[in-house]
Amino acid sequence: MPQPATALIADDEPHLASYLRDQLQAVWPELQVLHAARHGLEAAERIAALQPDIAFLDIQMPGLTGLEVAQGIEGTTRVVFVTAYDEFAVQAFEHAALDYVLKPVTTERLRRTVQRLQAALPQPPADDERLAATLRRLMGDSPGAPQRLLFFRADDKYTVVQTARAEHLIRAPIQELASQLDPQVFCQVHRSTLVNLAHLAGTRRDEASRLWLRMQGWDGELPVSRAYVHRFKPM
Repeated sequence: MPQPATALIADDEPHLASYLRDQLQAVWPELQVLHAARHGLEAAERIAALQPDIAFLDIQMPGLTGLEVAQGIEGTTRVVFVTAYDEFAVQAFEHAALDYVLKPVTTERLRRTVQRLQAALPQPPADDERLAATLRRLMGDSPGAPQRLLFFRADDKYTVVQTARAEHLIRAPIQELASQLDPQVFCQVHRSTLVNLAHLAGTRRDEASRLWLRMQGWDGELPVSRAYVHRFKPM
């Protein structure tokens, strides 16, 4: 069965957050609201920790504004701004917001937002047997074949499978791939990325203290999200 979509709500007025949760329950019963944050700093921390599919953000909040929270999001969390202020719409869409909803939120308006979200979220996971066959085809049958794969990285509706020689595209979500791979070999470093630890060439921190990985036989670098940085502290 496909996993239900998950969401976080951030609003410094608890009764408005509760109202939005109730409205979402009415128009999207399968959606799981994981947390309701009461200020921007809490929202940023919980998004990094929980990695929800969707963040419903108020704009004017203590600590960090919703725009600042959205700017700091790593991974594939979709952002919907829910606010009483219409003057921030241009900035919101510059931060790749999927929608901008004005308060008071009506059921009909929220239903349109839900339709956009459902269209934007990944398709249900690939069938386990078909996915296993795809991985066998990419890896081959020899015992050391998995070592040829450098990393998996989600890219829109596809996942990039990178080897030292070529790049392949498969239609399978990262979480489904993770369930089929040996966790002692493949490590998740980002909501959208699994790397082969045997091919890790080194790490680097940039001026903003973000951690990046270098892989053997590949010229690029892969970002490590804050939720996974602790895995590389001993390195």
